[in-house]
Amino acid sequence: MLRSKRIVTGLAMGLASLMAFGTATAFAKDTVAVGTSAPSFTLPSQDASPVSLADYKGKWVVLYFYPKDQTSGCSLEAHNFQRDLPKYEALHAVVLGVSLDTVDSHRVWCTKDSFTFKMLADPAHKVVDAYGVPVKTFQTKDGPMSIAMRDTFLISPSGKIVKEWEVKDIQGHSDEVLAAIQASK
Repeated sequence: MLRSKRIVTGLAMGLASLMAFGTATAFAKDTVAVGTSAPSFTLPSQDASPVSLADYKGKWVVLYFYPKDQTSGCSLEAHNFQRDLPKYEALHAVVLGVSLDTVDSHRVWCTKDSFTFKMLADPAHKVVDAYGVPVKTFQTKDGPMSIAMRDTFLISPSGKIVKEWEVKDIQGHSDEVLAAIQASK
């Protein structure tokens, strides 16, 4: 408990410093409101194979956006989704992670941390923008860097957005999503 509290505290401090020095871009959320059809997409995954939302018609889709591969908060969130994969599979659900990182970055992280669900690369912001996920841009010693903010969409088997979370509780997020799927059945 103490270790995860330190991770969350460190992430909060890191994001606070990013917010102090960066700029945020948000897009209109009205196009992706609960009850509307989820925007379709195709993105490459960690193994470079294309993944489309249409591939999962008839299943629940947990589409979660996160800031950066191999960071403490993102690793905690991804490990919790990985831990709960059998529960998602029992509910006929899939988990898809999306960030602005590259396929190569995803491949390294998924191999290192043994993630078996799909991590989708969106460096051109196509899906991030389509879902209205805020993007934070800040200056690093290597130049400007952008990250997607933490946001999750639950998409029904019929392709409608059922719920959206602007994620604050990384530790309990997978449990929240599982409960929402169970409540929506």
